[in-house]
Amino acid sequence: MDWLTTVDHKKIGVLYLIAGALFFGIGGIEAILIRIQLIKPMNDFVDPQTFNELITMHGTTMIFLGVMPIIFALMNAIVPLQIGARDVAFPFLNSLGFWTFFFGGLLLNLSWLIGGVPDAGWTSYVPLSSTEYSPHHGVDFYTLGLQISGIGTLIGGINFLATIINMRAPGMSFMRMPMFTWASFITSALILFAFPAVTVGLVLLTFDRLFGGNFFYIPNGGSIVLWQHIFWIFGHPEVYILILPAFGIISDVISTFSRKRLFGYSSMVFATVLIGFLGFMVWAHHMFTVGLGPVANALFSIATMLIAVPTGIKIFNWLFTMWGGSIKFTAANLYAVGFIPTFVMGGVTGVMLASAPADFQFHDTYFVVAHFHYVIVGGLVLGLFSGLHYWWPKMFGRVLAEGLGKATFWMFYIGFQLTFFVQHFLGLTGMPRRVVTYLPNQGFDTMNLISTVGAIMMGIGVLMFLYNIVITSRKPANASNDPWEDGRTLEWTIPSPPPEYNFKQTPLVRGYDAWWKEKMDGNTEMKPAEPIGSIHMPSPSILPFFMSIGLFIAGLGFMFAKDEFGSGIVGFLFNNYIISGLGLLITFGCMFLRSVIDDHGYHIEKEELEDKGVKA
Repeated sequence: MDWLTTVDHKKIGVLYLIAGALFFGIGGIEAILIRIQLIKPMNDFVDPQTFNELITMHGTTMIFLGVMPIIFALMNAIVPLQIGARDVAFPFLNSLGFWTFFFGGLLLNLSWLIGGVPDAGWTSYVPLSSTEYSPHHGVDFYTLGLQISGIGTLIGGINFLATIINMRAPGMSFMRMPMFTWASFITSALILFAFPAVTVGLVLLTFDRLFGGNFFYIPNGGSIVLWQHIFWIFGHPEVYILILPAFGIISDVISTFSRKRLFGYSSMVFATVLIGFLGFMVWAHHMFTVGLGPVANALFSIATMLIAVPTGIKIFNWLFTMWGGSIKFTAANLYAVGFIPTFVMGGVTGVMLASAPADFQFHDTYFVVAHFHYVIVGGLVLGLFSGLHYWWPKMFGRVLAEGLGKATFWMFYIGFQLTFFVQHFLGLTGMPRRVVTYLPNQGFDTMNLISTVGAIMMGIGVLMFLYNIVITSRKPANASNDPWEDGRTLEWTIPSPPPEYNFKQTPLVRGYDAWWKEKMDGNTEMKPAEPIGSIHMPSPSILPFFMSIGLFIAGLGFMFAKDEFGSGIVGFLFNNYIISGLGLLITFGCMFLRSVIDDHGYHIEKEELEDKGVKA
């Protein structure tokens, strides 16, 4: 019950981590099944329909449900600690954000069990995703599941914007914030502007499919290019929503394990802001082959190449931070250092794809698959592994086994390079993406075999990481406040794991890298900005859980409203929108209760704080 009702940002971070691991596992299994099908020419391991379902669900699950929640897990667990706050701005919303995300993801993955799986690709291009070409309920699961889970992401983004703007400790000006907090801030702003676009697109597609709308139906005057514009105006910023937190993690990790201030901090901040801004200017580079004309192609081509400039600034700053530092190669730092060359490679192929005439050749080949995975797996996933190793002791009070962590890194890293490096050449040789099989002796056979072996190695790497978690969780939670001994930011000044109120006294920040500055001045703890007093805490609530269940039921109700059922009663309940109405009633009922019941939270009194003997 404690976990279902919690509004504590640290526990919600753990919930995001568990949910993310679950969906990441599902997406990973789908990826390995795809690679087994392509291990040899003319393979019939899965049939073409299942293959389409696998590629659709792999992409959708990994991007929306696998890596997003792990990013949110780290943001929840760490950002309030880095800015010296006791909680996020809206604890109730934080809980609601998690549960709507989780039930949306659950609804999407239920499609494997009931009523058909989405099969129109993760981008769900119309007319493939129209009722004409996808007559079963697969795409309905996609549209409704992503809408519900998108609500969670959107309110999460708003919450972090409000938290970072309003809840910083005294002295923590914007230009003293750690890079991970900055990255989370820009990411939240991108979420705020990008997610409404995809929500609109999904609503329009839902209307087309469930209520006979004509937004994308050509014979009645709809436009299929409209869907591409709406999707990519969200889809490209989404890539930066994913990668910016990884940039923040890498900045913090490299700086800590080089025992040096981050090189060019202010240029890093402005580069992050610029990437966020330019991320909205480049969406049509996914549409160079649509026929938008030379002017549009040229403009989007230039904008896409421009975005390489702030990214390049970041790469050089990381290298200069390590230059002359006393570097420790912990598991966390191995992932961070491995991230740099891999991400550079993803960026270089991105600039190649930005050239419109070249893109005509590369488009829809495995070259694009390789580029994308170099950025997202070689960038984001390595960044997340780095962050998890780095902050694990802060979240759970236990340091992950270093030896096993390093072995995991090499297994995953080598597997990754094997999987995706050869895919560039597969694409240049002419292998199209999303094909279920291929003829022998076209130059594809050996490279596909290597790629599949690499994918299995990556799978083993993930299992090794899970094994590391299992063996570590058996040890006592006795990590010190600053287990790496070189921590630079505020989260390393409080116990691991932190108490529910985070800081007994709000710290006074006297400069960038606040904790490092105090250490250099010979202090053993942060200077408090206030005397010890009673601390106000928010009350737990079960309402977010039930609001999300209501949306889940309503989604199923709308989806099956037109179906024929064997049982008359079930048919009556669904066909008359009674089930969907019931779901909405639960959600709105919870919203009503939240509005009328005043909940002022509770206080932890000064005496309790002093009894616990916890240092601020």
